[in-house]
Amino acid sequence: MLSRFGIRAATVALPVLLLAACGKDGQTAKANGNAAERPIPVTTYVVQPAAWNDTLQALGTAKARESVTLTAKVSEIVQDVHFESGQDVAAGQKLVTLKGDAAQATLVQAEATFAEAERLYRRQKELADQQLIARSQLDTQLALRDAAAARVRQARADISDRSVRAPFAGVLGIRQVSPGSLITANSVIATLDDISRMYVDFQVPEAALASVGIGDAVTATSTAYPGQSFEGKVDTIDARIDTGTRAVTVRAVFPNPDRKLRPGMLLDVRLFRPERQALVIPEIAVVQVGRDSFVYRVRPDGSVEQATIVAGVRRGGRVEIAEGLAAGERIVVDGTGKLRPGVKVAEARPAQPANGTAPAATDQEG
Repeated sequence: MLSRFGIRAATVALPVLLLAACGKDGQTAKANGNAAERPIPVTTYVVQPAAWNDTLQALGTAKARESVTLTAKVSEIVQDVHFESGQDVAAGQKLVTLKGDAAQATLVQAEATFAEAERLYRRQKELADQQLIARSQLDTQLALRDAAAARVRQARADISDRSVRAPFAGVLGIRQVSPGSLITANSVIATLDDISRMYVDFQVPEAALASVGIGDAVTATSTAYPGQSFEGKVDTIDARIDTGTRAVTVRAVFPNPDRKLRPGMLLDVRLFRPERQALVIPEIAVVQVGRDSFVYRVRPDGSVEQATIVAGVRRGGRVEIAEGLAAGERIVVDGTGKLRPGVKVAEARPAQPANGTAPAATDQEG
C-alpha cells in the first residue's frame, strides 16, 4: 500500500505534468498553423492572346508528278537496251530497240508499191488532161496511190513501235529486260517517274473543308528521315466528297530537289489553317481528373481556386483554351501538385517575360 506521503506527492505532481503537456501541444499547434499559412512557392503565368495556327493531321501517300510503267506495243525480241537501272533520262530518249527485220522488209515493199502507183497516176493524169482516158480511170489510180502511201506510213509506224522511248524526263526504276529476251505488250521494261516535284494525297474531313484553300501551308514527315520536315502547299482540292468517309481528298505539292521523297512513301501530313488570335497556356498547367480539365487560378489575395476549362488544340507543349479563362488572369504553371483550393501561393520564378506576352505558336503538333 502507498503511504500518505506518496499519495500526496502524486496528487501535487499530476496537475504540473498536465500543464506542461498542454503547453507543449499549444506550441506544436501554433507552429503547424504558421506552416499552413506560409505561401507555397509556384510558377505562374499571365494568360494573354497569342498568334495560333490550327492544324489538321492526316496520313498521305506520296506520288510522282508524272509516273508510268514502260511497256512495248508489240511482241518482239529485244535487240538493244540503252539504259541502266536508276538512270536519269530526257524526254524522247531511246530506251529499248526491238528487232525489226520483217518490219523493214515490209517498209521497202510498201515504198516500192507507192512509187509505182505514183508513176502511173502522173502518166494517167497527163492522158486525162489530153482527154485520152476517162476521168474515172484517173480517180481509180489516185485511190490506189493513196492506199500505197497509207501502207508506207503504217510500215514506218510499225518500225517506230520497235523503239521504246521515254515519254518525259525522269528517273528509271530497275531494269526488267535484257537483250535477246522476248517481250509482249504486257511485259514491264522499267518504271519511269518524274520526282522533281511530288504530290501527296490525304483526306480532310467534310466539316473542315471550308477552312482549306489552295496555297495553304503543309508539312510532312516520314519515318525514313526522323527529325526532318518537308514543306509544301495545297495544290488541288477534289471536286467530290467521298460518301463513305465524308472526307475530301486534298493534293499537296512538295519540291523534291534532293529526291528524298519517293513514290508510295507514307507521310504524316499536317495542314496549317490561317493564323488567328487565341488564348494559349503551357500544357503543364492543365490538371486532368477523369474527363474534367482545370487549372489553378490565382486570386487577388494570393490564394488559388480551381477553374474548369475546355481545352482546344494541343501543340508543342502549349494548349488552346476554348472556355474557362480570360485574358489577364494569372494561373499556376509549375507546382500544382501541392495545391488545393484556398491555399496561398508565392511566385518562385516567372514563366514568361514581364510584359506577359505569350509567344506565337507556330511549331508542329506533338
